[in-house]
Amino acid sequence: MYEIYHPPFTTELTDFEDTVITVEKQGSDLVYKRTFQGKEETELVLLNNDGDILINPIEPVNLPRKLTSFLLIEFKRPALIRPGDRKKIYLTFPVEIGVFVTDRSGNHEVIDTFTFSRVKFTLYGSHNHGLICRHWESDVYSEEPKTDLMHEGYIELEIINDSNHMMEVTQAVFNAYGMKIYYGDSRIGMKASMRIINKLLAETDFSTYPTTSRFKRSMELYTSRKLIINGTKGIMEFGL
Repeated sequence: MYEIYHPPFTTELTDFEDTVITVEKQGSDLVYKRTFQGKEETELVLLNNDGDILINPIEPVNLPRKLTSFLLIEFKRPALIRPGDRKKIYLTFPVEIGVFVTDRSGNHEVIDTFTFSRVKFTLYGSHNHGLICRHWESDVYSEEPKTDLMHEGYIELEIINDSNHMMEVTQAVFNAYGMKIYYGDSRIGMKASMRIINKLLAETDFSTYPTTSRFKRSMELYTSRKLIINGTKGIMEFGL
């Protein structure tokens, strides 16, 4: 499903809850339709448009509506790291899918988003000063996990312990403004880092490099919106 399409076209995912995307030409306009789980959910007319359609994975913090730019991944098993050490682990993350249309100048505008993954939110920190985060639970892997392309991707996470203590890490908080998503024929991946400063404070960030040279770079939703970004790092100040 993840590719550039030239209208008119129909792409069908019968193995993924009967999802069908159709784009038809209607004079100088395009008509976009998406059927999800056998039910028609979205239909819209793109007036005076003859651009291509791009479908690819996007930052997993947009559904059911824009509540937060933060993703919290809770570890199923705590990870211990020695003082001054660094260690690479792998986590999974939920996949959201964005549909973009190109204009005559080559710019991309999002027209639809959907997901096959469950959507859940949690509070990181206190009720007064905490962060609302998209919640995801993941096991901790020592190598790239096998993931379902439409439901999950993986994060290659390097943990650096700059503290003087043995640290137990039970979660990671990421800022979607910094996410760089890459995808291939069977996998979706990101590279990130977590720098532990002390028992309560850590900093997460993303790499601009793919986990493998065979991956393509996604058109991220936040990039396509041309937002003014004040910061891309995730600051974990309420504990690890």
